[in-house]
Amino acid sequence: MTIQQIKVGDFASTKKVFLEEDVLKFAEVSTDYNPAHVDKEYPKQTMFKKQIVHGMLVGSLFSAIFGVQLPGLGSIYTKQSLKFTRPVYFGDEIEATCSVKEIIVDRNRVIFDCVAKNQNGEVVIVGESEIMPPRETKNA
Repeated sequence: MTIQQIKVGDFASTKKVFLEEDVLKFAEVSTDYNPAHVDKEYPKQTMFKKQIVHGMLVGSLFSAIFGVQLPGLGSIYTKQSLKFTRPVYFGDEIEATCSVKEIIVDRNRVIFDCVAKNQNGEVVIVGESEIMPPRETKNA
């Protein structure tokens, strides 16, 4: 979608269940082998008591929305803030939603509110994104 096609209030969502294999693949790609994520014993001595999913892995759901849904193909991610409000555990189903907050036509930028919630409706991430939509519509 181009900036002319987007309206304040437009939104898109995606859902994913996070599994141990996702975390191990992300650790390999990111080189983040923090034992809170990849060790079965270490988290027992932390406030989480069991392994947690990398926050940035969960936050990547927002990128998936921007790249293929809203605005979609041809979009450029220019800015992101994230606040991690609750842990995500293996087996949690997370729904990420991005909603258009502001449109800056002269800069070709769209500001989105980003929220991710677990299967219990609890917010796990809040943030804000700035996206540069494509100048023309791309077809898949």
